[in-house]
Amino acid sequence: MTSAITNIIADPNFDPALKAIAQKVLDAKRINEEEALLLFEKGSLPFVGALANYIAHSLHGNKVYYNRNFHIEPTNVCVYTCNFCSYSRQYKHRDDGWELSIEQMLDMVKKYDGQPVTEVHIVGGVHPKMNLEFFCELIAKIKAHRPDLHIKGFTAVELDYMFRKAKLSIEEGLQQLKAAGLQSLPGGGAEIFAPLIRAQICPDKVDGAGWLAIHQAAHELGMPSNATMLYGHIESYRDRIEHMQALRTLQDKTKGFNCFIPLKFRNDNNDMSYLTETTTVEDLRMYAIARIYLDNFKNLKAYWPMLGRQTAQLTLAFGVNDLDGTIDDTTKIYSMAGSEEQTPSMSTEELRALISTVGKTPVERDTVYNEIA
Repeated sequence: MTSAITNIIADPNFDPALKAIAQKVLDAKRINEEEALLLFEKGSLPFVGALANYIAHSLHGNKVYYNRNFHIEPTNVCVYTCNFCSYSRQYKHRDDGWELSIEQMLDMVKKYDGQPVTEVHIVGGVHPKMNLEFFCELIAKIKAHRPDLHIKGFTAVELDYMFRKAKLSIEEGLQQLKAAGLQSLPGGGAEIFAPLIRAQICPDKVDGAGWLAIHQAAHELGMPSNATMLYGHIESYRDRIEHMQALRTLQDKTKGFNCFIPLKFRNDNNDMSYLTETTTVEDLRMYAIARIYLDNFKNLKAYWPMLGRQTAQLTLAFGVNDLDGTIDDTTKIYSMAGSEEQTPSMSTEELRALISTVGKTPVERDTVYNEIA
């Protein structure tokens, strides 16, 4: 891997500015925003892939992580109307959606009794009647039933609505959820932080600054989180870079992010269906450049239900070191938007095979990246 980069640096005909970026990668030095833009505009797929693969191997060797998890989606009824969303149903059309009771969700947890799952991931729409008290009760009952299960739940969008409705500060609301048993946050709801773009695709929900404030508060309370970015719609390369810069800055401050997950925009059944989806080549470039730019994020995750199994497998040669989990359920957020995985579930054996057939070593982890023997 090092030889591929040194050969690039030694090539007298190679772009000097790209050579300088390659040298920074070899020297473990941070690239800046203009250099990231240059990678998007001029970096070939083999070039960015070589750099990203070098970084991933430096951090993780041949290991690729996965975990055993399942999703609970309490509802797809939502007070917000994001133009890119194929998942939610407005409250006035709630009969077209679903609303699960606490007992129904607890029954979903009980299905995994005796099975070696380590995480339940709870995320869904913003339902006006599913408030902070409702979710504290749900979390407490899950924890009482299965204390060893890590509870990761609620996007910043859900949390912002919960806390405002309860007339609590971010810190007060998070403290209540933590006391009930919430242990970490997923990264959803970040979309793209650029205000002008956000105003066009999701104008009425918490903004980028609000998303960052919620995650910073969680980190300061000892609750780690993930970070995401929705790419491949109307944003520019610079919008992507500024989004990642905001994440990198917060990570410098709190060190509370577990991983970064680029999320591909899917165009089926939503108000942005007129847009063409990004190609696989562009997807792989996005992952590789994220790996190069986010030097303080140890883990880069490809969410296979969104990308499809084959593309997710390809990302393992472009800086990715985590394929998420078995997702042993029917999570609908991406299947309703036209992803390849209409019933996204893989057995542990299938997921391990997906990793090992490309020469990587599958390693089970828990939510916070402790390895499980």
